[in-house]
Amino acid sequence: MIQVLLIGLAGAIGTLVRYGVGLWAARALGTGFPYSTLIVNVAGCFLITLVAHTALVTTLISPTIRLTLMTGFMGGLTTYSSFDFETTNLVRQGSWWLAGVNVAVTLVLCFGAGLAGLGLAKKMFGG
Repeated sequence: MIQVLLIGLAGAIGTLVRYGVGLWAARALGTGFPYSTLIVNVAGCFLITLVAHTALVTTLISPTIRLTLMTGFMGGLTTYSSFDFETTNLVRQGSWWLAGVNVAVTLVLCFGAGLAGLGLAKKMFGG
């Protein structure tokens, strides 16, 4: 029961962080491109691989904390459903080029962030 509560709480925190990033990105970067979704997806890819590898090769992250962070926080933070919806809307609006840019940039940056998270975790904790 504690795990369920921790995952729910972490999910709420991840959701609030995502909302805050959305507010900031709209003010700082504008609303013509889904910047906030890109930012949280890249951050989520980095963090999930960092946490997963650290939990795998050390005892610093317990199975409960790993589950709380990866399922709860990352689940609330990352937004692939929003990515899909926003990209589909760009296509529906006839902005095929922007939709393609969104897909390409998201895939490249998220994959790169995942590799960076893994690299940092390996550097910090071995494995």
